[in-house]
Amino acid sequence: MDDKLEAVEREKGKRGGGGKLSRSETVTVRLDPKLNYLCELAARAQRRTKSSFIEWAIENALSAVGIPGERKNGAGELWTIQERSVDLWDVDEPDRFVALVALAPSLLTHDEQMIWKVISTSPFLWRGSWIDDGDEEVWSWNSDKPFNVIFDRLRDNWDSIKRVAEGQEPRSENFALKIKMVRGKSIVAAKPFDSDLDDDCPF
Repeated sequence: MDDKLEAVEREKGKRGGGGKLSRSETVTVRLDPKLNYLCELAARAQRRTKSSFIEWAIENALSAVGIPGERKNGAGELWTIQERSVDLWDVDEPDRFVALVALAPSLLTHDEQMIWKVISTSPFLWRGSWIDDGDEEVWSWNSDKPFNVIFDRLRDNWDSIKRVAEGQEPRSENFALKIKMVRGKSIVAAKPFDSDLDDDCPF
């Protein structure tokens, strides 16, 4: 198991139950007349409904679709969507978003890149360490390791993060910077301020 997978498993082990999710979702698919007819015949051959056949076909196709740029152990072969399916999927939207950033960053849409920009530049959401820059100690975090995000805070602020990314609300109103004294250190903390302190997090 590689480092990314281990990080996924560690985080899932810490979590409780996920959010509610419907058992199925409706997707409109447009097919040309020929493909639609052949799809119906294939469904009959397998004694399935057309929707059941399409679902079966998609599930089988996932094993043939590689994730661009994500190679197994640096080798030439790409990870497939099917091989990463367990780790890419989560019932909680914020959790599966982080998994997408970590395991398949090349598949991020522009809107998702904007959301990640908000997350990756918000110290309130990250574990990290104190760095002495000569004049003062500053909080440093590594957004190149997405699983270092503090998931509880990410989930609690998810709707706000998306509104900021979409330009619906000014960032200053959602992540206003406040100076807080923690363990004798003056730090910049994004709100809402969490009163629970630990050694790994400055807030």
